Amino acid sequence: MSDRQLDAQRAARPFKLILIDNDPIFRLGLRMALEPFPALQVVAQSDSGAAALETLVSSTGTENTPDLVVLELGLGSSGSDRLPGLQLCGELKAQYPNLPVFLLTWVQEPAQLAAAKATGADGYCLKGTEISVIAQALCQVASGEAYWSELVQTQNIPSVRGSGVTQKNRSLLLLQMRQSGLGQIEEAIAQVAAEIQNPNLSNLDWLILTGRLRELRASRWLVNQLLPVVGSPEATRKTRDNLFVTPAPARSADVPPANPQPSALSPQPSALSATLNKIQYGVQNLTGAPLEIDILRDEKKRELLYLILDKLQDVLDELRLSQVPPEAIAQKRSLILRDLWQQSTTDFFGKYYTLRIGNLEVDIVNTLLRDVLIVQASILDKIPFLVEMITHLLFQTPLTIENAVYPYGTPEARQHIEFILDNLVIQVANSVVQPLLNYFADVEAIKQGFYTRRLISSREIARFRNDLSWKYRREIYIEEPKAIFESRYILLTLNGIGIKKISIYAPRAFELEQLTGLQLAVTLLLETRDAIAPRIRASVAFLGSGVVYILTQVIGRAIGLVGRGVIQGIGTTLQETRFGKNSQKQK
Repeated sequence: MSDRQLDAQRAARPFKLILIDNDPIFRLGLRMALEPFPALQVVAQSDSGAAALETLVSSTGTENTPDLVVLELGLGSSGSDRLPGLQLCGELKAQYPNLPVFLLTWVQEPAQLAAAKATGADGYCLKGTEISVIAQALCQVASGEAYWSELVQTQNIPSVRGSGVTQKNRSLLLLQMRQSGLGQIEEAIAQVAAEIQNPNLSNLDWLILTGRLRELRASRWLVNQLLPVVGSPEATRKTRDNLFVTPAPARSADVPPANPQPSALSPQPSALSATLNKIQYGVQNLTGAPLEIDILRDEKKRELLYLILDKLQDVLDELRLSQVPPEAIAQKRSLILRDLWQQSTTDFFGKYYTLRIGNLEVDIVNTLLRDVLIVQASILDKIPFLVEMITHLLFQTPLTIENAVYPYGTPEARQHIEFILDNLVIQVANSVVQPLLNYFADVEAIKQGFYTRRLISSREIARFRNDLSWKYRREIYIEEPKAIFESRYILLTLNGIGIKKISIYAPRAFELEQLTGLQLAVTLLLETRDAIAPRIRASVAFLGSGVVYILTQVIGRAIGLVGRGVIQGIGTTLQETRFGKNSQKQK
C-alpha cells in the first residue's frame, strides 16, 4: 500500500493504537515518536495483559476503540521458553478476532516468532527499527494487511566464522552481543542501586558504590554507542537511546517551509522527543539557586519528568480530540496546568499510597492535592508561553520570538518551543514536590523512598526548606519585578548536562501596570537608578578629574618643591661638614 493511499484512507480518522509493554520509558518514547505521524494515534497503553484486557473492554464501542494492538512479546520475560506475550496474543485473538495484533519486540528467535504467528499475530518488527519503517508497518497491519520483518524468515543463522557470512548476519550478531551486554549491565545497575539504598552503609561504602554505579552507567552508554541496533540500513547507524528523535524533513536553507498538512507517514519535528532525550543525559541543577526537585534522587527526578511529559501528551491528545479552537486555549490555560499537575502528582506518588504517621493512616495524594490554590498561585500561573506552545503544536500557528515571526517547523521556532517545553516540565515537577515538602518533608518513609542521600538528614532538610523560602521571597520581591520591568522571562531549560537558566524577551507592560507595594518600589528604584546613574557617573568623573588635578598639579608639586628644598638643604649641610673636616686636617 502506497503512502498516498494510506494518506487518503486516514484523512478522516487515524488508526487508533493501544500499546502493551512493561517498559514505561519505551511506551513514552514510542508514543512521542509516533506523534508526528497523523495516520497513527495512541489512545491507550498498558504494562500488563490484564490491564490491557480491561482497557479494551471499557473502550470497545467508544470513539477510542483501538484499531490495532502493539504488543511486546516478552513483557519483561527473563528468557523463559513460554513468553507472557504469547499467551496474551492468543487471548486477544480469541476475544477480539478482528482486532489486529502487531508485535514490536526484542524477541527474535524464529521458533517463538513462528509460534506467535500461529497464535494469530498479524505483524512483527524488531525494536530498534527506524521509526518511519515502524509507522509504515503499523498502518499496513491496521488496514488489514500483514507485515513480517525479514528476520522472521531466517530459520538458520550461519556461523560468523563461515566465509558466506552476510552483512545482515553480522548485524544480528552485533545485536545479540548488544542485548546480552546491556542485560548484564542493567542487572548490575539494579543490584548496585539496591545496595545504595541500605541506610546502614558507611560513608566509604556509599562512595565506592556510587562510583561503581557511575562506571556501569558509562559502560551502558558505550555499549549503546558502539554496538548499533538493526532493522534497516539507516537504523544500523542509530542506538536505542536515539530511536525516538524524529528528524526534521530535508529542505533548502533558503526556502522557508510552507504550512501544509503533514503527510501521514512523513515525520515532523517533535519537541517532546528532544526534551525526553535531554532528560536522559542530565538533570543536575546548574542555576545556582535551589529547586524543589533538588530534594529527589536523580532516578526519581527523571521518573517525575518523564511522567509529566507523558501526561502532557495526554493533555495535547485530549485537546486535539475535543477540537478546541485556538482562541479557547487561553481561557483554559489555568485548567490545563491544574489538570497536568493533579495527574502528575497522582501517578508519581500512587493513587492509593498511604503513610502511617503515629496512629493515623494518611492518604498522601489527597493531602497533597489540597494545596492546589497555593501551587497554582506560586508556580503554575507563572509558567509563561503555554498558550503559544499549545497552539503552535496543535494548530501550527506561527511563533513570535523577540518581535520576529517564525513559521511552524523553522529551526528558530523548534528551539523556542523546546525552551518553553523544558521550562514547563521542570516547573510542573517543582509544583509536584512543593506540597510534599510542606506536609511530609521529614517523614522517614518519604525520605527513604524519594530523597537524595545528601539531603536525607533532618538538619539538611530544614536548611534546604529555608533556602527555598529565601528564594521565594527574593523572586517575589526582587527577581520577578525586575524581569517584568526589563520585559523578559527567566526560563529553566535542559542542556544535556543539567538544568540552567536562560532569558527570553517578551512584552510585559500589562504586568508592570499591576505591580504594587514593594514590587512597584523595586521597579521605581531600577528606573531611578537608570535615570541618575549616567549623571552620577559624569559627576564622579568630573570630580575625580578635579581631585586628580589638585593632587598632582597643586599638592603634588608643592610636596615636590618642599622635598627638593629639604634634599638641597641636607646636601649643603653634608658638603659644609665635609669641607670643614678637610680644612681641619690641612691645619
